[in-house]
Amino acid sequence: MAIRPIRRFGDPVLRTAAEPVTVFDDRLTALVSDLLDTVAEPGRAGVAAPQIGVSLRAFSYNVDGRTGYVLNPELVETSGEQHGEEGCLSVPGLSFPTPRAEHAVVRGVDLRNEPVTVSGSGLMARCLQHETDHLDGIVYLQRLDPERRRSALKEVRATDWFWKAG
Repeated sequence: MAIRPIRRFGDPVLRTAAEPVTVFDDRLTALVSDLLDTVAEPGRAGVAAPQIGVSLRAFSYNVDGRTGYVLNPELVETSGEQHGEEGCLSVPGLSFPTPRAEHAVVRGVDLRNEPVTVSGSGLMARCLQHETDHLDGIVYLQRLDPERRRSALKEVRATDWFWKAG
């Protein structure tokens, strides 16, 4: 359908918990199509509906040749630890070391309201956790330790893209 513009850090939709999907209709099908088109752009691993301005519990992923979406996802299992740089389309051009679980499992539903389970390790686990956080109104900067977070927010405020309420 369409590649949608990404909302930037500072936009209130990114700090608000998304609503569960309750209506499975053509509008939802169009949203999923837009999420899949938007995540297909090179360099993108995941896109959550709030990042395109829609406050519904839905995200798409595109990691290591695995592409798909999950509606009403819940993170149901994590194990292990990984440490590495993490970035976000809503915080463009910046990345920071962010601790995450090495393995993650998400359960949700598809467009027919049928159960879906997505699991993965490494980058896929990071993606599943990151996108689920977006649906809970959490931007990964909130996962940083306090000192690193202060430094990261200072860098964000210095960018030319930082969304400021007028």
